[in-house]
Amino acid sequence: MVIDNKTGLVLEGGGMRATFTAGVLDWLMDREIWFPYTIGVSAGASNGISYASRQRGRSRFSNIDLLEKRNYIGLSYFLKGRGYIDMDFLFYEYPDLYYPLDYDTCFRSPGRFVMVTSNCLTGRAEYFEEREDRDRLVDICCASCSIPVICPVKQVDGVPMVDGGVCDAIPIRRSIEEGYTKNVVVLTRNRGYRKAEKDFKLPGFIYRKYPALREQLRTRYRRYNELLDFVDQEEAAGRALVIAPERPLEAGRTERDVQKLQALYEEGYAAAEKAFLSTTLSL
Repeated sequence: MVIDNKTGLVLEGGGMRATFTAGVLDWLMDREIWFPYTIGVSAGASNGISYASRQRGRSRFSNIDLLEKRNYIGLSYFLKGRGYIDMDFLFYEYPDLYYPLDYDTCFRSPGRFVMVTSNCLTGRAEYFEEREDRDRLVDICCASCSIPVICPVKQVDGVPMVDGGVCDAIPIRRSIEEGYTKNVVVLTRNRGYRKAEKDFKLPGFIYRKYPALREQLRTRYRRYNELLDFVDQEEAAGRALVIAPERPLEAGRTERDVQKLQALYEEGYAAAEKAFLSTTLSL
């Protein structure tokens, strides 16, 4: 399989389900496979940072080893204003104290790395690249991962942002618009999955200052299912290689069972090998 200057890597989010993606990226790094363009949303962005900094195993450590030691998911953190997943710990303590991010390598990487957020004011996706400011890089990634309702709104450049998956859950179209017409797409839902066709209705007091965001949340399932249809079309046309779980996941978005997460990581690693070695696409 040939990866050229028109090939993008698209990473879906999914909270702890993206431990599957950590396995995929470690397989790529073990074989020194680097893309000229990587775009990640939510947990896909946090995994993507470790790929951009070329730190094999860092995402696995965060999702499995560190979770086992710190148990950073739970209602107690939510009540403290940190989010059901302790965002302060994951983004502002862990990168410095437990497994430092190699910022220099990340910023010097020859490939582009893009993170997706959702703008609370406009209800539109925002796409960020940061190659100089460490704090801003972390702020953007934290915003991209800030799951609505269960995580706090995050400010980026003074603008309130939440999880990029609200507005662009699988940013393959952005990759194509940027000139990367062939894409490897890593999904964190099994093939054939579609969201239930039902509006998501929030109580009136939640995000009442952000009506555009509320509308995006209400109809998110429509955009998500349409994106999955588009990914299927790109794959059928030979323009995309899709790596996804083969069966419904046992691990959830806020999964705390490290055994399930380890199995998911191993599934991602094996899925990457199977996909790359069996494809006949000339990506």
